[in-house]
Amino acid sequence: MVFKTYLEAFYYLYNGKYIFMSFKDTFFSKKYTLNCRGKLINLSTPLVMGILNITPDSFYDGGKYITEEQILKKTGQMIRDGASIIDVGAYSSRPGAAEISVDEEIGRLAPALGAIRKRYQDIIISVDTLRSSVAEMAVKEYNADIINDISAGEADKDMFDMVAALSVPYIMMHMKGTPMDMQVNPVYDDVVEEILLYFSEKVQKAKLAGICDIIIDPGFGFGKTLEHNYRILNRLDDFRIFELPLLVGLSRKSMIYKALNITSREALNGTSVLNTIALMKGADILRVHDVREAVQTIKLCSLL
Repeated sequence: MVFKTYLEAFYYLYNGKYIFMSFKDTFFSKKYTLNCRGKLINLSTPLVMGILNITPDSFYDGGKYITEEQILKKTGQMIRDGASIIDVGAYSSRPGAAEISVDEEIGRLAPALGAIRKRYQDIIISVDTLRSSVAEMAVKEYNADIINDISAGEADKDMFDMVAALSVPYIMMHMKGTPMDMQVNPVYDDVVEEILLYFSEKVQKAKLAGICDIIIDPGFGFGKTLEHNYRILNRLDDFRIFELPLLVGLSRKSMIYKALNITSREALNGTSVLNTIALMKGADILRVHDVREAVQTIKLCSLL
C-alpha cells in the first residue's frame, strides 16, 4: 500500500487497518532545510541545539545563568563546542513549575537576547516560549530565528497566526496538560498513536495558518510516564511519516536518572546513549545541556 498523504497514512495506522513496518515505499522524503530569516539551515546532518535556561528553577541548571556575564560565557562555550542553535528559555517547564507573568518572562528574556545578539550576531537563536506576545518581541526586537513552543499553540490561540506573520520556523511539542499538572497520572491508550494523531491535526492547522517551516518534538517527559517515554523512543522512526524535521529533547531527564537510580547531574552518559538511539531512528536536532558530547555522538553515528 502506498499512501499519498500523511493524514491518509495515519488514518490506517490509527484505526488498526495497516501497521507501518517501513517507510521506503511511501512518497515521503526527509526535509533537509529550514529558512531562518533568509538563512538556509541544512539538516542533512543532525544539528545540536544548546539549552540556555535563564530561569531560577529549571530542573537541572536553574539559577546558573542569570547575569549577563554568566549568559554570555555559557553561550560562547556552547558555540565553541559546536552548537548550531542556542535555545533561550525564561519560563521553567519542569514538572510542577509555577506560572510567571508575561512581564516577568520578558524581563528575563529581553536583556539576555540583547546581550547574545550583540556578541554573537550570526548564531541561530531559538526562543522557548508559549506566548505569542513574547515570540513577537523576541523576533521583532532581537532577531530571534526560531520559536520553540512546548504547548504547540494550546496555551495561546494566537501563536500560530503570530508565527506565520513573523515568518520564522516553529517547533511544536506534544505535552499532555500543563507543566503544573502534566505528570499527575498521565494515561494513554497508545501513547505513540495518540501523539501521531495530535501532530496530524496540529501540523495541518499550522500549515493552514501559513507557517512554512515546522519542526516536531514528541515531548519526552511532558505528560509521560517512564514507560511512555521509552515506548516513544522505541518507535521514534514512526514520526518520519510527517516528512518534517524531528527534534528530540532527552538531556538529563528523569527517564534516564530515575531508571538508573542516579541524579540528573550523573545522567550525561545515559543522555549520550539515548541520543544515539534517537539519531539512529531519525532525529534531526538534539536539544541538550552538554553540547560537546552531543556533537561527538553525531560524528560517531555519521560514520555508520
